Amino acid sequence: MKINWGMGLVIVMTLFIGFISFFVYRMTTDHNLEHDLVTEGYYQKEMELQGNIYAEQNTARMKNPIEGFKSNSGYLLQFPEGFEKEKIIGEVFLYRPSNKLLDFELPLKLTNSAMLIPDYQLLEGRWNITINWEYEGTKYRFQKQISY
Repeated sequence: MKINWGMGLVIVMTLFIGFISFFVYRMTTDHNLEHDLVTEGYYQKEMELQGNIYAEQNTARMKNPIEGFKSNSGYLLQFPEGFEKEKIIGEVFLYRPSNKLLDFELPLKLTNSAMLIPDYQLLEGRWNITINWEYEGTKYRFQKQISY
């Protein structure tokens, strides 16, 4: 049987379609491959973006920023002295890029203008800390990447 260019084109296209179909099938049925978004509620968080931008601008206008450092008993977040701790409400979210199962959220509870994240809750490695807080009706947002 002699193969002309038309038959060769049909054979090549059939092989290509089979090749692509095999990989599509493999990607959709293989449970070892994760297809997760970076965070849960990704689209909802995208809609909240403008509010976060305003909160970050409020944080940037602060005279003294929030400071964080590692201590013997955990990671200490130090708030500026000008704020009354009773009027600060919010939460601290710790995101672990390497393992979403380690992510956690804590309510913002200050003692002496500081909050301690206990050592037993943090593993060594990279963490992203996000503090969303409100003081007298003004929203603030602080983000920092740390290596613990």
